[in-house]
Amino acid sequence: MTTPRTVLEALTRSPLGFLRTAWPWRALGYLLSGGVFATGVYLGVAGLLTAPVGAFARVLCSGALVFFAVALAGPLERRRLALVDRGDGGSGSGDRQRPRPRHSTRTAGYGAVSVLAVGWMDLAVALVSLGIPGFLLLTPFQPTALPWQTVAGPVAGALLLPVAAYPIGAWAAVRAAVGRAVLFPKDRELREVVRSRARLVDAFETERRRIERDLHDGAQQRLVALTMKLGLATLDLPPGSAAARQVGEAHTLAKEALTELRELIRGIHPQILTERGLPAAARDIAGRCPIPADLDLDLPGRLPAAVEQTAYYVTAEALTNIARHSGADRCRVSARCRDGVLRLDIEDNGSGDADPARGTGLVGLADRIAAAGGRMLLSSPPGGPTLLRAEIPCAGPSS
Repeated sequence: MTTPRTVLEALTRSPLGFLRTAWPWRALGYLLSGGVFATGVYLGVAGLLTAPVGAFARVLCSGALVFFAVALAGPLERRRLALVDRGDGGSGSGDRQRPRPRHSTRTAGYGAVSVLAVGWMDLAVALVSLGIPGFLLLTPFQPTALPWQTVAGPVAGALLLPVAAYPIGAWAAVRAAVGRAVLFPKDRELREVVRSRARLVDAFETERRRIERDLHDGAQQRLVALTMKLGLATLDLPPGSAAARQVGEAHTLAKEALTELRELIRGIHPQILTERGLPAAARDIAGRCPIPADLDLDLPGRLPAAVEQTAYYVTAEALTNIARHSGADRCRVSARCRDGVLRLDIEDNGSGDADPARGTGLVGLADRIAAAGGRMLLSSPPGGPTLLRAEIPCAGPSS
């Protein structure tokens, strides 16, 4: 099991294990650091406003203090986030790997909200969560406490002290999530990841076509020539002889190898998809599926090559999964292109309960669809039926 990287991940993964780690203390330090900083600003402003100087000087100095505090709050959040977010590099590496927040309107606005509105909430959550068990633990030192209260109070306080870690951890997780979203937006990085994934898919398709072409023009032609030569050799040998039988067996094996190679070439890149488009290729897949498949394809014409390739392999893999795992005796494939989105539905009447975690290829399908800029939806209750829906933008992954 991997080590939790954030306080939220530690809290949700194992609530009991959360108490046995350093995360509660890190969350408390995170809240106290923000609360003490904001409280210091409040006290400084209060002191300046009551200083024995002119009113203009008091306002000017107070404004300057608030300005510098707001300017510091955004950059300081980077250090504070290291307490509750270790990033991707393990313990202590989140601070080194996270990019520095830029001095922008976003950072200044976050600093103003943190100092003027949220900092005191951090301190309040920490003090209230710890104040109740702390008050009970100090019951024996209260002069008005009854004898039974001096015993029951510390016991109740000791029992409530671990409970206080949960609101502290939850509030720290919320604050950290907001800080990450505001100070370290990843929209640009995510867009680049999507583009790079699309480029990898394009490179993979190019390499796939090269392999298909090499097999078609090289190995397949040699196998065809070998099959013909073995057939001619069989005619020249005495019928019924040992040599004729061996050459005949070799001829049969060569034809079987040629058939398997042709199936392999078809799986790498089907020629029918390139020449006739997705409807014809889908009919070809359904015709070779051992389970009867009903087709309902309503497409306006040829789609972009990347969309057709994605839809073809989704259909092929889904029908293969149905034949191997579903126990169905009927399936249905439908395709519609509406509002610039290809919606591909593949449904069967099998036993259902399809789970991507069991290695049935669903994760690979989802990744392939996501690389084309689409999404996959799956409905598979126990007992069936199972519906797999792929929604792929018809403009292709580059959009």
